[in-house]
Amino acid sequence: MHKSLTHFDLENAIQFVTFRTQASIEYYLENHNSQIETNTSKQQFHVDQILDNSTAGAILNGKLITLLINFFKSKDKIDYKLIAVSIMPNHIHILFQQLRPLPSIMHHIKGGSASLINKYHKQIGTLWDKSYFDKVITNEKHFQITYEYIKNNAYKANLTDAEYRFYGIYENE
Repeated sequence: MHKSLTHFDLENAIQFVTFRTQASIEYYLENHNSQIETNTSKQQFHVDQILDNSTAGAILNGKLITLLINFFKSKDKIDYKLIAVSIMPNHIHILFQQLRPLPSIMHHIKGGSASLINKYHKQIGTLWDKSYFDKVITNEKHFQITYEYIKNNAYKANLTDAEYRFYGIYENE
């Protein structure tokens, strides 16, 4: 059974959000005969390691990377103040300051990006898993660690196109 995640929604909060392709989550559930448990950082880290190294649902590649980064930038100052985004093959990390309620932001970015991706791949159907993981940034050190994590995620995964997978306001001014 798939657990529902608890989300912390606070106006102007800086949020670190990760969401994954449905195929990557299905892979985890089918091949690891487990529930996705998110009540501890250690459990989330274990799940992330497995999913980050999986090719299941890994459709976010090539020209689509630039299209997605431009899509997330187009929502800047509308739904959120974009700080950073990393497009991984089967998931996305995004850091932003909320301008709207978190569920509304996630509805817009998951729906809009799914439409873009499905059009690009000439397919229809559900793309994103219905859940997402969010973490409110609590202080400057937490912010710096999170920003660096997003910035270096594709490099740590040894992706040959890592330099194209990240957008951050401090690198791209």
